[in-house]
Amino acid sequence: MMPLKDLLKKEATESLQNIQAILDNQKLMQGFEDTANMIAHSLKAGGTLFVAGNGGSAADAQHMVAELVVKLNKNRDPLRAVALTVDTSIITAAGNDFSYDDIFSRQVEALARPGDVFLGITTSGNSKNILNCFAIAKKIGAKSICLTGKDGGRAVKENLADLNVIMNGPNTARIQEGHAIWYHTMCYALEVMLVESGTINYR
Repeated sequence: MMPLKDLLKKEATESLQNIQAILDNQKLMQGFEDTANMIAHSLKAGGTLFVAGNGGSAADAQHMVAELVVKLNKNRDPLRAVALTVDTSIITAAGNDFSYDDIFSRQVEALARPGDVFLGITTSGNSKNILNCFAIAKKIGAKSICLTGKDGGRAVKENLADLNVIMNGPNTARIQEGHAIWYHTMCYALEVMLVESGTINYR
């Protein structure tokens, strides 16, 4: 094994190189803009953003929602956002009575309404419990976004979501780092857009 200091330098260098690739990815930039407009349009109309993911992406879903409901930097009116990863009773009931593939889609079916937005975070684009949500959202009349990585997996190949955002990254760790930059910036963009439109106010 290489010296630990060198290991950290190697990983940080790879991360820095990946951030440069993100900056050069014009399709990713356009996807960010399209996503911000879609979510802002829904929130302006009184809609709700629902977010879900598995493992580290579940933590990202909760992190993003916390920034929207509470605040990112300045105090302001809260935004309507729900993480579908937090209710262990619902998750375990759906997993036990149906299957793990249904733990999020059951919640989307129960809670989402036409005009709402579902954001599914899956680094591979193949998480079936996320893919199922896209179908339910479409049936309800809600919009959907897939925040993914690599080649986008089934989600992109089968065009299951209304918007696909594919993050750069040679591995899961780098993709998740990119996701964190993406959703932090998304929270800030939504805040500014909604304040400027008069939908919410700073306090």
